[in-house]
Amino acid sequence: MADLSDNQTSIRSEFADDPDMQDLVLEYINKMALRVEKMTAAYEQGEREQLIRLAHQLKGSGGGYGFPILTTLAGELEQTLLNLGEGGLDQAAEPFSALLDVCGRMAA
Repeated sequence: MADLSDNQTSIRSEFADDPDMQDLVLEYINKMALRVEKMTAAYEQGEREQLIRLAHQLKGSGGGYGFPILTTLAGELEQTLLNLGEGGLDQAAEPFSALLDVCGRMAA
């Protein structure tokens, strides 16, 4: 699994300064390591359908927590996976890596 502590610039939530959203955003970010772990396991085990579901969930939730880039990248990964044949997930490596990078840089 990628080392998420070795990232560049943090990506802050659009709601970082909204006192009503701060706790929710922080909780969302705190659960991201588990989501990344599940996505990585699905990717490494070639579980395309599971990875599609996980990407779809992130696509739906990212913007709601102030991370539109998460929505964009998760959507790109989902679409790439949907367009893949029944082969390996190698063709999804680039969008998968980009999504994990953003997940590791999220900050309240």
